[in-house]
Amino acid sequence: MTTSSGDTVLDRVLRILSAFDARRRQLSVADLAHVTDIPLATAYRLVSKLSAEDILTRYPDGTIGLGMRLWELAARSSPAVSLRTAAMPFLDDVQAIFRQHTQLSVLDDNEVLVVERLSSRNSVVNQATVATRMPIHTVSMGLVQLAFQPPHVIDDYFLAHANAAKMTYPSSGSITTTLAQIRREGFSMLDGMLDDGTTGAAVPVFNTLRGKNRTAIAAISVVVPEDFEQRAAVIPVLMAASRGLARALHPVPETE
Repeated sequence: MTTSSGDTVLDRVLRILSAFDARRRQLSVADLAHVTDIPLATAYRLVSKLSAEDILTRYPDGTIGLGMRLWELAARSSPAVSLRTAAMPFLDDVQAIFRQHTQLSVLDDNEVLVVERLSSRNSVVNQATVATRMPIHTVSMGLVQLAFQPPHVIDDYFLAHANAAKMTYPSSGSITTTLAQIRREGFSMLDGMLDDGTTGAAVPVFNTLRGKNRTAIAAISVVVPEDFEQRAAVIPVLMAASRGLARALHPVPETE
């Protein structure tokens, strides 16, 4: 069904659901209508229907948030849930060793999507939380996955994000040089990308254990202090976790 404005009811529902994020967990219906550019009366009607199905939930103060049924539906069959389940033993191992933020992420719609994050009380500052999306070229867990994509995927990303092609990094230079270095070394380790005094280190999780044209399907990463005492151990531990997860995921057979 298409509305008078040209968008469909489904378009509007998706805009409503997408309006909530880590910074906007609760919104009034009026704010929701403003954020989504939906007429207020229509927003009230859609919110009422979605709340009745527990897709949205109403709080005592009258604000609206995402409902538990939305999480339930996603948890039943989402590929991210299967990936997270397989990854948890390896993430636990990494986090137990370093006691810092340990993350599992994937690429989705030209962004990094954080699937899981484990933290300790004394972990350094970290802007990435579960379900957070970030530009690929701004974080090590994004770059390490982009580096191991087919060339056309990288080209398409640069076309969609012109500023990314101009990005430079203090330790490695241009983004093309940085991606080439990541492909050679098999990991990304960048200081102070989002927060001063922190280092993001990431390794890819491949779709197969061996082969020249492997593709990254996820990344395991940590965020540690720049002067982290165990810095030299970070990449070997992450690589061991990545190999373990790749085996657990039963990668597809290679084709020569």
